[in-house]
Parts: sequence; structure tokens; C-alpha cells
Amino acid sequence: MHHFDWSGIPGALPTLWTGAIVTLKITLIAIVVGILWGTVLAILRLSSFTPLEWFAKAYVTVFRSIPLVMVLLWFFLIVPQVLQDVLGLSPTIDIRLASAMVAFSLFEAAYYSEIIRAGIQAVPRGQINAASALGMSYAQGMHLVVLPQAFRAMVPLLLTQGIVLFQDTSLVYVISMADFFRTATNIGDRDGTSVKMILFAGACYFLVCVVASALVKGLQKQVAR
Repeated sequence: MHHFDWSGIPGALPTLWTGAIVTLKITLIAIVVGILWGTVLAILRLSSFTPLEWFAKAYVTVFRSIPLVMVLLWFFLIVPQVLQDVLGLSPTIDIRLASAMVAFSLFEAAYYSEIIRAGIQAVPRGQINAASALGMSYAQGMHLVVLPQAFRAMVPLLLTQGIVLFQDTSLVYVISMADFFRTATNIGDRDGTSVKMILFAGACYFLVCVVASALVKGLQKQVAR
């Protein structure tokens, strides 16, 4: 049982926590930006103005047809160069975190937009007509009447997608980012405890996802009432 001696875990926790912060930053930023941009895409997708509808549809189709790991590599190669050219940043500055946040945010927005579009379409059409009858513009009716009802029903699905996103953040290893999983594997490689660190990292992901899923189920019951 020597190979499964976990005594080295406590000493690694501060370093692991640093990696966990990176994972949480990417997750939270991607959820917030993904939902905001996804809402815009969903509204454009439902627009009667054909060019906007086509743009949103093409965006969603492209990002849902490409593996996330490939999107991460693309943005890792493109975003740093763009930021360095536009902002005049030094090439020595590590902006992998920014590129990862951009990649995850834009990628997840495609999935969030489909959830949000379905939620909007589930709201009876009469709601927007009633808002129009009260003198509201289409934008006001969507903002004040339709979206609040849609989001109330969509919250569990949006949070479930957030859990999937949290799991997917481990893919930043392809751009050598020191997120939680990469930090765990680096410690394992350094100390010769790779198996233990990978098992420990997997257990942490499992625990977070189980707790988050339980919270989502509780929220679903609240929404259903």
C-alpha cells in the first residue's frame, strides 16, 4: 500500500489551491460572458432581420461543430498576438489565461444560446404581444417580460452547462496552463506520485460536480413549484 500513501497531499494543498483559483476564474468568467453573449445570440437567432439570424446561426453551428481543444489552441495562437499588437504588450507577458477565458467564453456562448433560445420560445407569444399592447417596444418587452420568465425556467439548465464547463477547463493543459489538474500532474511528476495526484484531482472534480448537481436538482424542485 506504499504506493497509495497520501501523506504528501497536505503539503501540496497550497500549490493545488493556486491552480484551483485559475480553474475557478476561467469557469466563472466563461459562465458570465457565455450567458451574456449567448443571450444576444439567442435574440439574434429569433430576429426577423435575416442577416442577424444567419450570423447567429452560423456562429452557433461553427462553435458546436469544432472540438473545444482545437478552439483553445486556435485562441492560444491568435489572442496573445492580437493583444500584443493592439495593446502593445511585451511578448514575454504570459497571457494564456486571457486567451483561455476568451476561448471558453465564446465557445460556451454557442451552447448557452441554444438553451436560452429554447427558453425564450417556451414563453407564450401572447406575453410579448401583451407588452406591445402596453406600449413597450420589442426590446423592452423582451427585457422586462420575456427574459425574466425564460431565465427562471432555464436556470437549472444553465447551471448544468456550467458544471460541464467546469469539467472541461481541465483541457487547458494543451496550452500548458497551470490550472488545478495541470498543477496536480506537475506535482505528481516532480514527486513521483503521479497516480496519487491524478486520483486526488479526480476525486476533487467528482466532489465539486456531485455537490453542484445536488444544488441544481434542489433548484429544479424550487422552480417546478
